[in-house]
Amino acid sequence: QVQLVESGGGLVQTGGSLRLSCAASGRTFSNYNMGWFRQAPGKEREFVAAITWSGGSTYYADSVKGRFTISRDNAKNTVYLQMNSLKPEDTAVYYCAAAPRWTNVEVTTTSWAYWGQGTQVTVSS
Repeated sequence: QVQLVESGGGLVQTGGSLRLSCAASGRTFSNYNMGWFRQAPGKEREFVAAITWSGGSTYYADSVKGRFTISRDNAKNTVYLQMNSLKPEDTAVYYCAAAPRWTNVEVTTTSWAYWGQGTQVTVSS
């Protein structure tokens, strides 16, 4: 089992920045691709960004490309999501997810084996 705990959410004004963190425990962190998803009220959970186990490849949803950056520190068992130029439509609960490194990075939620409890991000207009 992999346990994931997100932190760093909060309330920010339009144009502001936040950095989310996700701390992993339970298994060897570098054996997992990591992803961030978000879910706004009344909407389905959607893919935001992902990073492969080595950090060598990153993937982004078109809606966040150029504004968000995913990174990881395997020595600290932590993945990050730096969010800049935030917009009200970025308001959602953000979830961290993990999938074994030998799997393809997918944007569908069913492809990810482990999930955190989520952290709320609210962007005021």
